[in-house]
Order: sequence, then C-alpha cells, then structure tokens
Amino acid sequence: MADAKENATPANRSATPDAPWLTLIGLQEDGLASLCPAARHALAQAQHVFGAPRHLALAGVAAAPHGPGRAWPQPFDLAPLLALRGQAVVVLASGDPFWYGVGGSLAAHLSPQEWRCYAQSPTFSLLAARLGWRLEETQCLGLHADAFERLLPHLAPGQQLAVLLRDGAAAANLAQWLSERGWGESDFSVLERLGGPHERIRHWRTPKGHSLQGHAQQGNAQHAIAALAADPAQAPAAVAVRARGGPALPTVPGRPEHWFAHDGQITKSPMRAITLAALAPQRGQRLWDLGAGSGSISVEWCLAGGRAVAVERAAERVAHITRNAQRFGLRHALRVVHSPALEALPALHQQGAPDAVFVGGGFDGALFDWLRQHLSKGCRMVVNAVTLDTQALLLQLHAEHGGQLIKLDWAQAQPLGRMHAWQPARTLVQWSWQAPGPARP
Repeated sequence: MADAKENATPANRSATPDAPWLTLIGLQEDGLASLCPAARHALAQAQHVFGAPRHLALAGVAAAPHGPGRAWPQPFDLAPLLALRGQAVVVLASGDPFWYGVGGSLAAHLSPQEWRCYAQSPTFSLLAARLGWRLEETQCLGLHADAFERLLPHLAPGQQLAVLLRDGAAAANLAQWLSERGWGESDFSVLERLGGPHERIRHWRTPKGHSLQGHAQQGNAQHAIAALAADPAQAPAAVAVRARGGPALPTVPGRPEHWFAHDGQITKSPMRAITLAALAPQRGQRLWDLGAGSGSISVEWCLAGGRAVAVERAAERVAHITRNAQRFGLRHALRVVHSPALEALPALHQQGAPDAVFVGGGFDGALFDWLRQHLSKGCRMVVNAVTLDTQALLLQLHAEHGGQLIKLDWAQAQPLGRMHAWQPARTLVQWSWQAPGPARP
C-alpha cells in the first residue's frame, strides 16, 4: 500500500503539529540527483517552493500558476514566505543554505521547531577539493552583493582566498580590481558550475620555478581579464586567488596614515594603537566614535570585527569617513552620522547602547554628563585631549570619577639641514573610564 504522505493532495499538505512547516534544501548543480530521500519527499509535498529562478529550474519546479514555484522578489524580501507560516513550504538554495545563503536570515525570524535543513557540500568545499587546498587555511567570502574592498583585510602574500560572486561578469571585474591594487601577479582561477555536468575550471598561474618577473610581466590577472572577455564565465561562478604582490594591509591597529583619506585631522598611528588598546575592541561589539575626524578609530575598530557609528559635524570630514568606510570594505559595519555629537546621542541611544565610546574632539562637561547618565554598566569610554582646556577637564573628571589617566609625549625624527632632529608632537592626555557596575551580559 502506498505511503499516505506520498499521495497527499495540495489541500492536505500543510505542516503537521509535530513537523516543521519550512524545509531548506541545498542543491548542487546536478539538480535532484544528489538529494537525499527526505529532501525529495519534502519537495514533492510542498505547497510553495521559493528559490532563485536557477534553483527552481535545477529542481524542475514550475513557477506559479502552473506549479508551486515562487521566485524571490526583487529586492529580496522574506515577507511573502513568512506570510505562509504553517503551510508546507520549501526553500531552495545552493549547497549549504547557512554558508552565505538564505538560511541565517530565515532562522533569525523563526523558532528552531519551525524549520529543518538538508544541506549539501558548499561551493567552498568543492573548490578546495578541486584545487587541493586546505579549507581551514583558506579565507572564504561571499561577495554576491558586497564590494571587492571586503577582500582588503585578507589580502597578504601567500594567502588563499575563495570568493563567491553574483555572476560570471564579476570574475573579470575582480581580476581587474586585483590588478589595479598591486595584486595582479596572484594565481587566479575561475570555477564555474561546480558539481554539475557543465563544470569548468580555468587557471592563470605562475608555474613553480618561474620568477614572477619572467613569467607574469603583465600579471596573471591581466591574462585572466583577456581570456574572460573572449569567453565569459557562466554563473554560478567562484574565484580562487593565491595572493602575490601587495601592499598588504597590516593586521594590527596603528595602520599608517597614508591608507586613510583625511585632511590632517587624524589620530596619528602610534596614538591610534594606544587608543585601540584602551578601547579593547571585541568581535561584534558596537562603538560610538564622537568627533570622528577621519574615522580612523572607527575603521580600526571595525577591522577588529566590531561595528561603529562615526559622528562628525564637519561635512568635508564626513566625506572622508565615508571614503574610508568604502576603501576598507566596511560599509556594512561603519555608519556615518553628520551631526554635532550631543545632538546625535538621543537617537543613537534608541537604536542600541554602545559597548565603547571614543571621543576624539569636542569633549566637554555637558557631553560627559549625558554619557554618564545613559551609558550601560561596563561601557568603556576613552577620551583623547590635546588642548589645555580639555586636559584640565580630564584631570578634574579623573579626580571625581576615577579611571585611568595617562600623558603621552612622542617625537619623530625629521631632517634638519644635513642632519636630523626630533620633531615633537602635541602632548596628548588620555582618560579611560568605565561606566560603574558589572558589565552588560
């Protein structure tokens, strides 16, 4: 006798109380061939099947009104799917839906009891298997909707990068981007439609034993650009890069000033390193950078894995901060607010309390009073002062509220005629203070 579930009709396919209503299915380029029986069963019983048009085609799902298929709306929106809560719904994605896929976005809106997932090997695993790379030593990034600048913190000589792209044309664009930034000699591979019958892999590499100067005078990236112009990559495409060239972005705070757009209003590299040590960034934490100047403190904080809001009142400096956020690939993590600090704080506080606050300019008693009344327990605050007036205020606040007060004098060797002499920088006083009480959970 046939299984009753297999013979269910659309009218009675709604999820049962003891079963999730939503099923996420990871597809390979071979379509249904590699699906497990449970995934096949869920797909067969689905009232609605969401996915990109390519995924629907791979699974052989007809689009409405001729079938249950529903392509994602553009711009992407989960609302149509969430409106079907309780019905039998399937979402199709590539490989592992929780690695640069839709899985994480869906799980954030649902309880664990509402969904199940049948994942397959992600593209990164297939890429590593084809190239013989150790996946644990490879930086894996999804740049479907992000700028190539997201690669910047990861580019270093010898580093392996696996990058998922939105379409085939992006492969040539990435090769051009690398070439323009000094990384054109990198080994460059384009991997198309991995795991399916139309899989294709192309390499532009410097053979072992050949010098870069002798073999890749134009650069591997330039050779890739020419080849991809004649024969474009087909989506879905991934790119593998073994980085050669430079310059590489240093991995610790205190990065050189020439990396930043600024008008001279920038925390100098040694002072920035000391300031970041006092702020003690942790991954996922939020910083308010008040009187941000060039935004260099915010950039360094975000490069450590945090998120920042940079508040600056001068329009030309707001433009510098925006450029730096783009230059370092941090537009997803660094938000810029054009406003005097004190005026911006109430709205910022409604959006979420910070884990740390840095004040690089415009600090006064009124600003401290607001912060003292509103900062969550355990929030770290660091204030840098170069003017005598603000330094005097920090001395007073340190006496009243405690914390750590340090004075920093430093000088740099500069030419003086035929010789060199020390050129002192302005004395900096730094006050570090923590809002009283135990840290927030």
